[in-house]
Amino acid sequence: MKPAHAGHLAMLAFSLLVAGSFALGVLAANDISPTALNAARFWIATAIIGGVAWVSTGLPASAAIAPWRYVLLAAFFATYFVLMFEGLKTAPAVSAAAVFTLTPILAAGFGYLLLRQVLTARMALALAVGALGALWVIFQADLSAALKFEIGRGEIIYFWGCVAHAIYTPLVRKLNRGETAIVFTFGTLLAGSVMLTAWGWRDLVATDWMALPGMVWVTILYTAIFASAATFTLLQFATLRLPSSKVMAYTYLTPSWVILWNIALGGAVPSPLVLAGVGLTIVALILLLRE
Repeated sequence: MKPAHAGHLAMLAFSLLVAGSFALGVLAANDISPTALNAARFWIATAIIGGVAWVSTGLPASAAIAPWRYVLLAAFFATYFVLMFEGLKTAPAVSAAAVFTLTPILAAGFGYLLLRQVLTARMALALAVGALGALWVIFQADLSAALKFEIGRGEIIYFWGCVAHAIYTPLVRKLNRGETAIVFTFGTLLAGSVMLTAWGWRDLVATDWMALPGMVWVTILYTAIFASAATFTLLQFATLRLPSSKVMAYTYLTPSWVILWNIALGGAVPSPLVLAGVGLTIVALILLLRE
């Protein structure tokens, strides 16, 4: 198999696993505090990534220089996940996934501000098409709601989380001082774990962990192992084989995967009009994948 083909397969798996966190998150979001859930999954992911780093590249002392970098990155990273699960309390999984597809266009804006990265005309067109499709799904294909700009509370909360994620993405490149990706990710996860534990201590103590529904534990373990550790590995694998624009393109598959996840978990199929918006996000994917 050609390296590029392997990279595409890795990103297909990446987008599928990310979509699972939306589908499962909706089922668990109202049974546990978002801070408590994310503190638990961050510590598990930190242990996994730390173990992988220890046996592969090692954890050099030089990586501990300027630890404020990890704290700053973790602040945005943790904010994204907490607001994601807070938003999933009321936002449908497909709508939340559509909000997530706005992240590339937001990241492009922050990439210009922080790194002076400039988009090509075709990438700008693809991002615009994807954003249009995402907004159509968010408004549930209701033109009157779109004209009145009626957005659900959950979608608004999660949107601000996506803003945090969009800032985090270019900051990683700006703040990295030569550390390997896995070591840098470990530092960010560790800082995020400590931050979430301190921030959500009351929620952690108040949570009756033994009485939590099984779906909450499935969500915690899934997001820690598959939506954190596994997706990190797949993303690093793909970035070594594909241009960044093509890696970013797979974000637009998330709503489609979420629909399949929902159907598999017994949910309803969205209306054809909503599916039209999902179709636009796939058009954006094709535009970004073209040579």
